[in-house]
Amino acid sequence: MKCGFCSFFCPVYQEEKMETSVARGKNYLVKQVLAGKQEWTHEMADIVGKCLLCKRCAANCPAKTQIDRVVVAARAQMVKEKGLGAIKNFAFRKVMADRKAFGKYARLLQKFQWMMPTTEGKIKHLPDFVKGLGKRNFPALAKTFLRDQVKPVYKPQNGQEPKFRVGFFTGCAMDFVYPELGLKIIDFLTKNGCEVIVPEDQNCCGAAIYFSGDLETGRMLADLNIKAYKDLNVDYIVTGCATCSSTLKDYAKYLPDNEDQQARYSEFEKKIKDSTEFIIDILKVKPEDFKLKKEFEGKTATWHDPCHLVRYQNIKDQPRAILKGLKGLKYVEMPNADMCCGMGGSFSVYHYDLTKKIALKKMDGIKATGADIVVTACPGCMINLLDNVLLNKMPQKVHHFLELVE
Repeated sequence: MKCGFCSFFCPVYQEEKMETSVARGKNYLVKQVLAGKQEWTHEMADIVGKCLLCKRCAANCPAKTQIDRVVVAARAQMVKEKGLGAIKNFAFRKVMADRKAFGKYARLLQKFQWMMPTTEGKIKHLPDFVKGLGKRNFPALAKTFLRDQVKPVYKPQNGQEPKFRVGFFTGCAMDFVYPELGLKIIDFLTKNGCEVIVPEDQNCCGAAIYFSGDLETGRMLADLNIKAYKDLNVDYIVTGCATCSSTLKDYAKYLPDNEDQQARYSEFEKKIKDSTEFIIDILKVKPEDFKLKKEFEGKTATWHDPCHLVRYQNIKDQPRAILKGLKGLKYVEMPNADMCCGMGGSFSVYHYDLTKKIALKKMDGIKATGADIVVTACPGCMINLLDNVLLNKMPQKVHHFLELVE
């Protein structure tokens, strides 16, 4: 397809207005590489790197072109031919791929975060001398990580017989930044009759790694995560992070290099559920059974659709059902609620100025609702929304949906 319909939906193109920014341009250049007419230059690396993988182009393409998979494949080919580079090699293979090392480095950062200026409460911002990452706001690392607070097994509360035996996938942001969210999910599941298992050997889901083209490390993490749950006999594996649930479900789509892996990844995928999906579709919690925390009574809330929830997993109605079921909370739909916030994982590190421009449209949508709080289900989105709400001096607070529920 060469119609250019994707240009209307692409957040990057809407800011840059360059053919190389949009799906059509990227697709053409990748075809040139495959035809032997284009080399993997630094410029090409920048072009395929400047994509949020938000899938707005794919979702709206008349020919259903899966340009997101083309981009990931192009990045993988580039890594194979040119290598990862020193920074990503260290971050992906020495830190994120090793759960113990990841925790060790996070604790080291935790000890020095007192040096970062405080914006408000527990929110920090990078000082002026860290120019490369922009003067962004971000939540402080938790005093005690989730991995140091959880037990291996949680029984259903009030002596209930278990409805389901559920594995809880902690992820990284919930482990190091939002451990209270992890504990909240466990509490909610056990209140609603689930036995919850938290395997110590689970690792990072691998999203930032394999979406950057490092399929080798992504494959290793997939194998480790599948092994961590292999003998636990769980009915489902639930996570409160839209990126994690999407990534775990998509192992079979991106990573297998043999039939055995294809079969194992496909089987693993069947058990993965995002928390919003699990609560509504599997637990079947009724709207009238949701109870709003007192601190949110009388507030107006709006919902931001994470790209990894609405387009990667086709989960849209479930979180809205939860919010609308909370008596005492007024729900207002946001204009373009499914528009990408501009985070895109490492995209916001390498293209922070562009991230802020893309986020401005999201901020306009939030302002239009008159809401007091912005609710979502992805810690990555939460971090970026929080940053941009503060940068734009807006009064709204950002929350995970489970923070609103008793």
